[in-house]
Amino acid sequence: MTQDVLTKRAEIEEQVAGRTLVDALAHTVERYGDDPAYADKHHVDGESGQSWRTLTWRQTQETGLDVAAALIDLGVAAGDHVAIMATNRVEHVVADIGVVHAAATPMSIYNTLSVEQVAFVADQSEPTVAILENADHLARWSEAIATSTSLLKVVVIDGSAVPEGDTYLSWDDLLAAGRARRQTNPDEVAARAAELTPESPATILYTSGTTGNPKGVVLTHHNVLYEVVSTLEGAGLHSPQRAVSYLPFAHIAERTLGIYAPIFMGGHVHCIGDPAELLGALGEVHPTSFFGVPRVWEKIKTGISAKLAADPDPANVKLVQDSMAAGLAWVEAQQVGGTMTPEIEQAYAEADGAILGFLKLLLGLDQVQWAASAAAPMPLEVAKFMAGLGIKVFDVYGMTETCGAVTANGPDGFKLGTVGRATPGMEVTLGEDHEVLVRGPVNTSGYYRADDKTAELIDADGWVHTGDIGTLDDDGFISIVDRKKELIITSSGKNIAPSNIENYLKESPIIGHAMAVGDGRPYVVAVLTLDGEVAPIVAERMGVTFTDLADLAQKPEILAMAQAAVDAANERLSRPEQVKAFELLGTEWTAESEELTPTLKLKRRVVNTKYSDVLERLYG
Repeated sequence: MTQDVLTKRAEIEEQVAGRTLVDALAHTVERYGDDPAYADKHHVDGESGQSWRTLTWRQTQETGLDVAAALIDLGVAAGDHVAIMATNRVEHVVADIGVVHAAATPMSIYNTLSVEQVAFVADQSEPTVAILENADHLARWSEAIATSTSLLKVVVIDGSAVPEGDTYLSWDDLLAAGRARRQTNPDEVAARAAELTPESPATILYTSGTTGNPKGVVLTHHNVLYEVVSTLEGAGLHSPQRAVSYLPFAHIAERTLGIYAPIFMGGHVHCIGDPAELLGALGEVHPTSFFGVPRVWEKIKTGISAKLAADPDPANVKLVQDSMAAGLAWVEAQQVGGTMTPEIEQAYAEADGAILGFLKLLLGLDQVQWAASAAAPMPLEVAKFMAGLGIKVFDVYGMTETCGAVTANGPDGFKLGTVGRATPGMEVTLGEDHEVLVRGPVNTSGYYRADDKTAELIDADGWVHTGDIGTLDDDGFISIVDRKKELIITSSGKNIAPSNIENYLKESPIIGHAMAVGDGRPYVVAVLTLDGEVAPIVAERMGVTFTDLADLAQKPEILAMAQAAVDAANERLSRPEQVKAFELLGTEWTAESEELTPTLKLKRRVVNTKYSDVLERLYG
């Protein structure tokens, strides 16, 4: 470990020494108590322009204390687990805060887990209370509720979905009980919260179960607060931000940026219950910081590209293209190794005034000071496209087991196409097989009740083995090649990274998702899906008539565009990587249909199984 790493680690450790999330929230309420904290639209129709219901920081804390008192009243003891399954909404955050103040451990559970997966999580973690949002979540918990020996009560946020029986309690009744308890026992919650230490678990996050049963990652208050300070410092964010929260709170990136960082620093977080409403919300909120998984940035790129392709005026198209070339040059000049000139600055200023500023305003990204991407490799062409708008999307890298980001690009140093350098105070290196290894204060102590899995994750020297293959350049920037377990090894022994192939294929505006296959096979093939929003628009502009996506996928004009996408990708790939055959599906892949994780990453095993007949045809 270098002296620089030690020095930076010591600086952050000094900021978080002895602190918990309870202390951090109290400090934020002291500074920003009357400022807006969390907002959502769950109590309105959700139409654009309708008002958000908003809690100030003081109201957020007070309601959290009511929840804590109510949980104590129900019999939740210090160290117990409380499960939360809900969309992104005020109650989800307040419930989490309340559980922490009761010195218990909150566990946000993915809304998409199956009945069997929920039962596994509940059996292993033994929650004493489950807080669920609606009837769908109750159905997913049906087996766990029926078989659990630990559950004392199930709280339901949607009052109309509360089943009959003593097991169930409405959210409103929970809050009422908490307020009453605090009146008769005013010091009880503070005494309970005082039992927390920095090494107490702040959460247990269960992975989304892409390979077997979910694993519970234990993260402490110290892990969380170190990660927050490290992330904010690397991002250059030193004041409260206005943000949009749309990824599940079971995902570490959203949890850090949507709960932990605001608790530490303040800010106004707008919670979106349905990710499909994200683009509309951006236009209302105009966030100052925004985190988007690669799929979100891809959708923005394809949307603008489709509109450009449909513009009948060549002059308009040329204006946008020339302006975006100026934007890209401006961003590239600011990279490590780049050189800014007065000419580049002036060209960008003119382009921004002519059209780029207007495009960013339309997207709701005109006030963004920090934009980032993670959860999967960011396609370089997408990063360059956003750079063309004058938006630097800082790719970062981490995992639940490292409490979020451990490498990051940022204002002080970035390179497009990489995931940046190690975050402050962290050690990141490559193993003999180029696996990314991580060591430092954010690493989990292990998986809950899974010592065998923990031993596979963390070696004797304290390095977390990420399972990702990477490269490291002379400037210290890491690039992620692919997941170690997902590398394709063809029957001739060639090692191929499928994500590289897939990112090239998805550069076509009509392609929604792509999966390259070839492990143990003589050559690579691909399964493609149409983009359900862009492909129909492109088809209509081409005069192609169709009834639905399944019909559209069979149209010769669309198949020709898919073939062109494959041909264009193959031109950039080595011969062993080239796609020799493909099939275009007439369905979309979503988290609900199980081909994608809740953060829109491919579940390769599911696709291989679900479309085994397609793969057999491609290799026929």
